[in-house]
Amino acid sequence: MAGLGAWNLARAALIILLLPRSLEQCGHISLSAPIVRLGDPITASCTISQNCSHLDSESHIVWKLEAELQPGERQQYLPNGTLQSTITLPHLNRSRALLSCCLHWGNSLQILDQAELQAGYPPATPHNLSCLMNLTTNSLTCQWEPGPNTHLSTNFTLKSFKSRGNCQSREDSIPDCVPEDGQSHCSIPRKHLQLYQNMGIWVQAKNALGTSVSPKLCLVPMDVVKLEPPTLWALGPSPEVAPPQPGCLRLRWETWKPSLHIDQKCELRHQPLLGEASWDLVGALPSRTLQYELCGLLPSTAYALQMRCTRWRLPGHWSNWSPSLELTTTQRAPTVRMDTWWRQRQLDPRTVDVQLFWQPVPLEEDSGQIQGYLVSLRPSDKAGADPMLCNTTELNCTFQLPSEAREVILEAYNTAGTSHPTPVVFLESGGPPLGRLHTVARDPHSLWVGWEPPSPQPRGYVIEWGLGPPSPSGSPKTWRMEHNGSIAGTLLQENIRPFQLYEITVTPLYQDTKGPSQHIYAYSQEMAPSHGPELHLRHIGKTWAQLEWVPEAPELGRSPLTHYTIFWTNAQDRSFSTVLNASSHSFVLRGLEPSSLYHVHLMAASQVWATNSTSLTLMTLALGFPLTLEESELHILLGLFGLLVLLICLCGAAQLCCRPRKNPLWPSVPDPAHSSLGSWVPTITTEDTFQLPSLRDSSMPPITKITVLEEEEKKPGPWESNDSSGTCGLPSLVQAYVLQGDPRVPRMQPQPQSGTSDQVLYVQVLGSPTGPRPGHYLRCDSTQPLLGGLTPSPKSYENLWFQTSPLGTPEPLVPNPEDDCIFEPLLDFPLLQGLRVSGVEGLGGF
Repeated sequence: MAGLGAWNLARAALIILLLPRSLEQCGHISLSAPIVRLGDPITASCTISQNCSHLDSESHIVWKLEAELQPGERQQYLPNGTLQSTITLPHLNRSRALLSCCLHWGNSLQILDQAELQAGYPPATPHNLSCLMNLTTNSLTCQWEPGPNTHLSTNFTLKSFKSRGNCQSREDSIPDCVPEDGQSHCSIPRKHLQLYQNMGIWVQAKNALGTSVSPKLCLVPMDVVKLEPPTLWALGPSPEVAPPQPGCLRLRWETWKPSLHIDQKCELRHQPLLGEASWDLVGALPSRTLQYELCGLLPSTAYALQMRCTRWRLPGHWSNWSPSLELTTTQRAPTVRMDTWWRQRQLDPRTVDVQLFWQPVPLEEDSGQIQGYLVSLRPSDKAGADPMLCNTTELNCTFQLPSEAREVILEAYNTAGTSHPTPVVFLESGGPPLGRLHTVARDPHSLWVGWEPPSPQPRGYVIEWGLGPPSPSGSPKTWRMEHNGSIAGTLLQENIRPFQLYEITVTPLYQDTKGPSQHIYAYSQEMAPSHGPELHLRHIGKTWAQLEWVPEAPELGRSPLTHYTIFWTNAQDRSFSTVLNASSHSFVLRGLEPSSLYHVHLMAASQVWATNSTSLTLMTLALGFPLTLEESELHILLGLFGLLVLLICLCGAAQLCCRPRKNPLWPSVPDPAHSSLGSWVPTITTEDTFQLPSLRDSSMPPITKITVLEEEEKKPGPWESNDSSGTCGLPSLVQAYVLQGDPRVPRMQPQPQSGTSDQVLYVQVLGSPTGPRPGHYLRCDSTQPLLGGLTPSPKSYENLWFQTSPLGTPEPLVPNPEDDCIFEPLLDFPLLQGLRVSGVEGLGGF
């Protein structure tokens, strides 16, 4: 603050030096109040004297609060010629601020005058006034709480007076006590006090905004006296006094010398040095005794003791606690139970090497401190010298015994005595073994070992555990005894470290024997795989890539793999991933972009860790790139399959061509030059044959000749031949071969007849096999060769036998009686038995 004030003074001096000569003593600031309550408004005015009237008439006064420009309310010329500007700050929210009146001078803003504004609060009422009579300084010291900060300079004064009554009337005034700056306590010296007379005391607080006083305190100085604490000492041993019992302490104290004439009562408290126990308070102790024996403490334990005192039977204040006195209680003989275990090794037929282990189990909370252990061959109360086997502070001992020895005695001792002797009987192995032994790692620092209890139930178990191979065989092991024979497992938490192999041994204990030991190995926590499998690219295509890897062999102490995760990223940093089970050895990435770069890596994960394998960068093939091996193989297979299908089709076509058979697509027309009646007449079925009279009917004369009659020339029909050699309008597509005589009688090759060798007998069949009228045939004579210029089979749309009527129904071909052809019933054409008419529903009357 002093530095800040010096800086303000220097700045003001610099401003004065920099002011032009014509502006010196030119302006002055007046305030409505130099100090206001924080948040209240304040008004200021700046007046420019007449000696500045030569300034420009347009000059304007500017206000600044610290570095911020403030708008002025009004600016006017007074009758005496001075210029005045007024400003009102509605809320002064700063405890201290500098207000400046400025005027424009050239291109700069010149400060004419400055005023410091202060704001704060009136003083709060002091409270919690209390006084103590200090016999050491021989003064009455009072203290109070001043209340919240007022942001203003506040003065506190401790006022008092003497009074005979209850402080309602004043007798003698006592000089005011003014504390130092920032202090909230003050001391009235002894010369202004009457130790046994009432006094009225209060505190007054005052600043620029007001004054406040605390409530009055009426007291007698000696009633508020505070004694000094006593001094504690340990009470040493004395021949006349017996030593303290275990768990007891003896101490004495000396009171403060100026208070020897004052009756006092004191309090004692104690606390163990180790641990976090709280203080225990002992009731009032008479100060005249000056010594005390404290019992009920823990044996062989260090304690801190403190004492304080006050006036006895008169008002007064407790003294402060005395400095701590540290004492240790006496020891007691150990009260413990010994859990024991051993290992034996036969050195020779008469000597056995024994390694004995033990663990003390306290029977009481204050079981006594143990300083060492004794192992002897016989109890100490027997006659004769006791052969001492061990005297050690450790929890194990190795010694040799005769082969016939079956028992030793173990004791714990300290300076106060020995514990109850614990017999150790070396049991023989003869009990039943445990059932299935198993372990589970609960966390990195514990192992659960379980078993199936044998029958009969043991009285307890001994569990040993230590680092397994390859640790040295002599490495220390931890062991524990479980006295509950019905349990089926226990949690091992001592000396268990993560990622270590432990050998665990469990031995059942029976009443007079023990069972065989069972061993098991377990890891407290399995480690992650040392490294992941190496990733390889097997095949790649335009939109796919096949990856493969070789799984790592299982490692001892490492967690087995549970799954793989494949990550791949394209050139646009888009990431993809997929999870595979631990049995997977390959994977195909699909949906890739052609001619694109991808980064792939494989992560192998177990139940506890995950390990990344080597990364792989690959580029897919372009669209015009040659075929890969698998694509070539696929194309070869497709080509072979196509050749096979083509070969099958060719074979089928050859078979159809070489082996004629009835074609289902069109009727089979026999070749007259290479056929006989018996070879091409098909079997007659009831469904496809006409119901004709039997050829052997004697009433039906045999056909001997087909006569072709001439007819008048007329315009041929759409299905009639235009050949001038034809004498009958018969279509060439429907032709039948007629056999002279009975067709069922074998005949020789017919002899050619003179004059008629160029004639071919054929017939036109008219009528419907399913109609009610009998069928007819038209016999004609023609000199047209039968096989000359065979008409090919008509297409499905070239069937000219059927014409469509204007109504859309087929019109049957009805013979005209005026034609030269002769119509007779179809009774003497046995070849028509082989004619199969299909689609009769559209033939009309045919």
